[in-house]
Amino acid sequence: MRARILQAAIAGLLAGALCAAAARAQDWPQRPVRIVMPLPAGSGADVTARIYAERLSQIWGQPVIVENRPGADGVIAVSSFVKARDDHQLLFAFGGPITISPVITNNLPYDPAKDLVPITCAVENVLGVAAPATAPYSDLAGFTDYAKKHPGEVVWTATPGLTQFIFEAFLKAAGLQARYVAYKEAGPGVQDLVKDRIQINVTGVGLFRPMLLSNELKLLAVLNRKRSPALPDVATLAEFGYPDIAADGFNGFFGPSNMSPAARDKISADVAKVAAEMNGSERLATLGEFARAEGPQAFVSMIEAQRAQVEKIIATLGGVPGRQE
Repeated sequence: MRARILQAAIAGLLAGALCAAAARAQDWPQRPVRIVMPLPAGSGADVTARIYAERLSQIWGQPVIVENRPGADGVIAVSSFVKARDDHQLLFAFGGPITISPVITNNLPYDPAKDLVPITCAVENVLGVAAPATAPYSDLAGFTDYAKKHPGEVVWTATPGLTQFIFEAFLKAAGLQARYVAYKEAGPGVQDLVKDRIQINVTGVGLFRPMLLSNELKLLAVLNRKRSPALPDVATLAEFGYPDIAADGFNGFFGPSNMSPAARDKISADVAKVAAEMNGSERLATLGEFARAEGPQAFVSMIEAQRAQVEKIIATLGGVPGRQE
C-alpha cells in the first residue's frame, strides 16, 4: 500500500511539473526578447529580422530587439549566442555558420548539433546567376554554350559560401573554364557586372533587383530548387539539367540548447503566423526573399540537407573552393 501511495505521489509531482512547464511556455516571453543577427544593420537579413521582430513584439507583448554582431561569416554571432544560454535570446541566422563553417573550419567554438535548437525557417533566400544586360546570352543554357566557345575568358564572382560552392560545382559539371575574382564587399562586384568588367555574379537576387528593374542586368537562373514566386519566369538549375546542385538559401530562428520543446513550438507557431501574413509580401520580394515558415523537424531536415550538399560539393571539387586573383 505504501508503495502504491509513493508511486501515486511521484506521478502527481511529475504531472504537476509538466503542467507548470507547459504554463511557463505559454507565458513565454516574460521579459524583452533579443534577436542576435550575424550580419550588419541594413543588410537584407537584418531588414527581414526587424520585420519579424516588429510583428512578434505585438504578438508577445514584449519588446523584441535586434542586435547586430557581424563578422567571421557569422561565427562571432553564433559563438556569443551559444555562450549566453539565455532562453530569451534567439538567433536569426543564414546557413553559413550552421551548415558550412562546421564543414570547412577546424576548432569551431560551437557545435550546431549540440548548442543550437532549430525553431523554424522564416524566409527562403532567392539565389541568382546574373549577367550584364549586354551579354550575348539570356539564360544558363546560352551562357554554357558561350563559355564553351570562349574557355577561360569568362570572369565571375560570388558571395563566399553556398553560392560560390554551387556555381563552382556547376562549372565543373558543365565542363566550363572560368576565372573567379573575389571581392571584399558585394557592392563593387555588382557594379563591375553592370559595366561588363566581369561576366557573371552569383548571389542573393535582392542585390540585383534595382539593376534588374532598370534593365542594366539580366537573371540567367536561380539556384533554388523551385522557381521564386517573385520571379516565375526565371528557370532553376534543376530545369537546366543540374538537379543535384540546386540549393535553397534560408534565414531562420534558433534557440539555445536549454530551450524547452514547449517554448520552441510556441515560437515556431508564432513565426508561422507572421509568415502567413507576409505571404506575397513586396517588402520581402524587394529583398530577394519569400516567407517560408516550417516546423522544427522540417527545419532540421533542411539544415541537414544543406550540410550534406556542402560536403558532397567539396568532395566533388576536391577541396574547398578558394581560387582568387
